[in-house]
Amino acid sequence: MSESLVHVQLVQRQDYQFDIQFGAGIPPVMGDEPAPLGAGLGPSPVQLLAAAVGNCLSDSLLFALRKFKQAPEPLHCDVRAEVGRNAEGRMRVLQINATLTLGVPAAGLQHLDRVLDQFEAYCTVTQSVGQGIPIGIEVLDSLGTVLKRK
Repeated sequence: MSESLVHVQLVQRQDYQFDIQFGAGIPPVMGDEPAPLGAGLGPSPVQLLAAAVGNCLSDSLLFALRKFKQAPEPLHCDVRAEVGRNAEGRMRVLQINATLTLGVPAAGLQHLDRVLDQFEAYCTVTQSVGQGIPIGIEVLDSLGTVLKRK
């Protein structure tokens, strides 16, 4: 039984372009397949998936740090989705890798080890998508020091 229901509507503009409607007060986003199928005038479904994973991880990391009254801002997240053919020759997202970068040096943050051990377990999208697609996660501080690699 779900705790809530998220409702998104897609309305075709033309060809592979769809207005993605999220509800009242949220502007729609136009999705489009890259050429040769579409015109590439909006994010593709794979880009939207990568954005959802990165956004959820960033939110989860920020929430976990703020729980300890820490200010890691501004956060940056770089997500790469590897697309290729599966064993049946069909195009699939084979792997997603996310690199999250804190806006401050790690030395200035308390409870960071605890946060890094736990934050991804609370990321709804990443934990769900990760059941079918391998997801790599790396966290760096503002000095480029690797704090976590999975």
